[in-house]
Amino acid sequence: MLQRAGLAVAIGLLIGIERGWQEREAQDGARVAGIRTFTLISFLGAICALIAGTDRPILMGLAFVGFAFPFGLFEYRRARENRSFSVTGFVTGLLVFALGAYAILGSMTVAAAGGVVTTAILAGRRVLHAFLQRLKWKELRAAIVLLVMTAVLLPLLPDRTVDPCGALNPHAIWLMTVLIGIVSYAGYIAIRLAGERRGLLYAGLMGGLVTSTTVTWTFARFAARERTAGPAVLTAILGAWIVSLLRMAAIALSIAPTLAPFLLAPVMAAAVILLLPAIAGYLRPAGRTQSPDLLLRDPFELSLMAKFLVLLSAIMLLSKLAMNFAGPAGLIPLGGLSGLLDVDPITLSMAGMVPASLSASVAAETILVAAFTNGIAKVALGAIFGGVRLGSALLAALLLSAACGAFVYLQMI
Repeated sequence: MLQRAGLAVAIGLLIGIERGWQEREAQDGARVAGIRTFTLISFLGAICALIAGTDRPILMGLAFVGFAFPFGLFEYRRARENRSFSVTGFVTGLLVFALGAYAILGSMTVAAAGGVVTTAILAGRRVLHAFLQRLKWKELRAAIVLLVMTAVLLPLLPDRTVDPCGALNPHAIWLMTVLIGIVSYAGYIAIRLAGERRGLLYAGLMGGLVTSTTVTWTFARFAARERTAGPAVLTAILGAWIVSLLRMAAIALSIAPTLAPFLLAPVMAAAVILLLPAIAGYLRPAGRTQSPDLLLRDPFELSLMAKFLVLLSAIMLLSKLAMNFAGPAGLIPLGGLSGLLDVDPITLSMAGMVPASLSASVAAETILVAAFTNGIAKVALGAIFGGVRLGSALLAALLLSAACGAFVYLQMI
């Protein structure tokens, strides 16, 4: 019980330190509640909990109301004098009282975590307000849509195949779509918050989380306009390709960890080969050029996600049909063709078939072939929008990395 009482005091002391620091410039007596007051509030909650115990909840409720009324009155008087409409201080006082009581009656771990989280939220006031000021409606809407897809719609979908071929599982397809949406949203927000300040390379790396294809053609257009930015553009594009490869591997392994022995080493080898010219370009004097606008759309555009959902379903169905009529060998051409459009659907499809109906080695081969053809498509975009010189450099990097990855893979099988 002494440990619980000590925890209650510690919670009040921690929150009181944060509140006192926020108002450290105010004169003594000008604050309704500071370091001592919040410590005593938490201790008061603990004492009330000790008196009430677990068998007299009404007494504990009356104690809470008896504290809340005078404390709220003092907060009201301060708000009138300062002409402030903030209710944070009042809510914090109630929460500290409740945490002090819970430290006695409930889980000490939960009470301690509640005190830490409360302090972190209070201390992050400026950061949170700055975040809200920079937040755009389309970004908030995207987050809400993503949460609805995850928490509301996903549990409602049947977790079984619903087509005659046994290829389409609505729950699995929706879960894969949400996974891609989360990764893309994270990359979009990273670029949105710091991309322009951090320069071309940072934008390329974060853009690789969203779409390395967009990074390639956008930066290639920039290189065509700014001839001196060629090395910096090459570095940024290769950085996006590296992140895209790692992203592809991470998504595949999150669904089918058994792919790791066949997929991880070739991807890492290819990434290392791409990393060498990227580092060389970054170390050049012109390798830190500021980033152009990546022309990214909404972080979670519904039309794009609907197209991805349809493409993923089609790839999963075609993969099942290829297995039934041509065996595992029929998946390799399918991976090459689908990679020209997008590497994610075939990656998710192959990972979803392991190990129930497909060996990990064949799935890894199909994913790697798709990654190579996707690289060919990006090289073509780089040459079209950035010129032959940029396209040649990208092609050389792609062929070297692909050869190294293929060599490593052949040594493993």
